[in-house]
Order: sequence, then structure tokens, then C-alpha cells
Amino acid sequence: MRILVVEDEPTLSSQLKETLTEAGYVVDVAMNGKDAWFMGEVETFDLAVLDLGLPLMDGISVLKKWRDAALDMPVLILTARDNWHEKVMGIDAGADDYMTKPFHMEELLARVRALLRRTGGHTNAILKNGPIEMDTRNARVSVNGVTLSLTSHEFKVLEYFMHHPAEVISRSILTEHIYAQDADRDSNTIEVFIARLRKKLPSGTIETVRGMGYRLA
Repeated sequence: MRILVVEDEPTLSSQLKETLTEAGYVVDVAMNGKDAWFMGEVETFDLAVLDLGLPLMDGISVLKKWRDAALDMPVLILTARDNWHEKVMGIDAGADDYMTKPFHMEELLARVRALLRRTGGHTNAILKNGPIEMDTRNARVSVNGVTLSLTSHEFKVLEYFMHHPAEVISRSILTEHIYAQDADRDSNTIEVFIARLRKKLPSGTIETVRGMGYRLA
């Protein structure tokens, strides 16, 4: 799952990127509102963590532009402590949740997981599909109770499928969601990850939809 972090304070921005990356997410960073607005328009993200006090364009304006452009990714806004009117403005502009600074990274991760689950129609941190269980808190996957050993990219591909069950997903979409903006993207490697997952998952779990992509059965 791919996340856009929009935070102009260098130390906090680095901490957010490090924390989210260690949790298994693909992370891109914008340091000002104009870059954030542009990246949201031209790239594909599963979620955005958006500070409201940004240079060049404030976070509320960025959020409004995203929503006006029909970008429906969940947005978690960051606000200054006790600045309640910013929270109200953010929610009214289309934010899905908010956190006040300073905050604990564990709470941020929990809120990120919850927003991603809700987007996929899930209510539990354990995603299930037949005999497959994915613990999104601990990045663990098991089949019939037996833990699987997955590489980070295999996990990211399967996680996207688990969040979008029964949807037909193209190679290009998977590529956009498992690689950061500055990564060397090669959609052909998606076939390699799919082949590896098929060897580790029950037969028929990942279907090929000819000419369109793949689907989690």
C-alpha cells in the first residue's frame, strides 16, 4: 500500500517516512502544499498523511483541490495542539481522520491501518480470504494456521489483493501501489511476484483475467 506524507518539518517528515516504511508501506514525501497537490493529481496513493500548516499552499487548500478532482483516497490530517477550528475545517474539507501534534507513532500506524481497512470494507485488523489470514498489525500471513515466509514485495502485492477482494487488478495498478515515485518501476516484475505467491498460496487463489490483470479468488 502506498502512502503520501505531506509534512514540511524535516525531522518529523523523516520520522514519518521511516516509521511507515518499517511498517511495510511504500512512502513518498512532499515538503510543501504545491508539490503535494501535484503528486496527488498525477500519482496513485492509497492514503495521505497531510499536515495543514504547509508553505506555498496550506493543507486545507490541498485537500479541497484533491476532493474537487474526485480523488477519494483517505486523508489523515495533522494539526497543531488545541487548534480545534483546523480540525473542523479539515473534516469539512474531506479529511477522514485527524491527529494533533505531538503524537505517538504507534497511534498513527493504528489510524493508518484503520483507514485502509475501512476503504476496503474491512472492520478487523485481521484480513481473511478463505484459508488466508493477514495480520496487518504485525505483517504476518498464514494459510490454514501455517505462517508463510514472504518477501516485502510479495507481502505488498498480496496486501493490495486482500484489501481489494474480487476486484480485477492490472499490472500497472499493482506497480503504482507497491513502488514509490523515485523507484525503478518495471511492471514485468509483477509477474514474478505473482508467480512466487502462487507457489506459496493454495492453488487457484490468484486468478488471471486475460487482457485485464489478476483477481484474488
